[in-house]
Amino acid sequence: MSIEIKTIVTRRFRIRVNSYLLRTGSTYLLIDSGFSSMRRYLEKEIEDTGCSPGNLSLIVLTHGDFDHTGNAAYLRRTFNTKIAMHPSDSGIVEHGNMFWGRKKVNFLIRLMTNMVLGLKKSDRFIPDFHIQEGYDFSEHGFQATALHLPGHSKGSIGILTADGHLFCGDLFTNMGNPAPNSLVDDPGELHASVEKLKHFPVKTVYPGHGEPFSIELL
Repeated sequence: MSIEIKTIVTRRFRIRVNSYLLRTGSTYLLIDSGFSSMRRYLEKEIEDTGCSPGNLSLIVLTHGDFDHTGNAAYLRRTFNTKIAMHPSDSGIVEHGNMFWGRKKVNFLIRLMTNMVLGLKKSDRFIPDFHIQEGYDFSEHGFQATALHLPGHSKGSIGILTADGHLFCGDLFTNMGNPAPNSLVDDPGELHASVEKLKHFPVKTVYPGHGEPFSIELL
């Protein structure tokens, strides 16, 4: 069964963040949860697709940054579902500190979080379970696999569907020109993650920021 994809954009100032609501039949899966300041908007966009408590099978977080995790705990309660993410980023949301566990704090990341986004601190929550490389989402109703793609953060992951859609979090951005993210914790790991994708049948990339694009544009 093919996967339907709905992009839900939440914004703070001029920063847009994508959440992706996937659907197969009557089963849904949410990838990332956007800014907490746009909670009601996100909830309504999810409900308008027909998603309701009981058929949102899972909330998957591509990494721990608060512009991607801001509504996860609320949506877990509201839709009676579970949250999953990589264990290396779990401490970020458990401690409520976006700088937790980072090898270094890029100056631009610190500037944006403290002065522009106001995201240094956030609600704490504990994921229901952890996702590692190769995790199979078929038990949640979706033919997709998790890829560990560190670089932007240690616990960044991507979700690759059987038909070649890659939801990559902040590995890539597309703010006019598709490219690897310049805000990184470990440039070497980011480069290795980009190279890793050459061994997988990726067709279309769905970034955390910006429009989807063909992998051939990279």
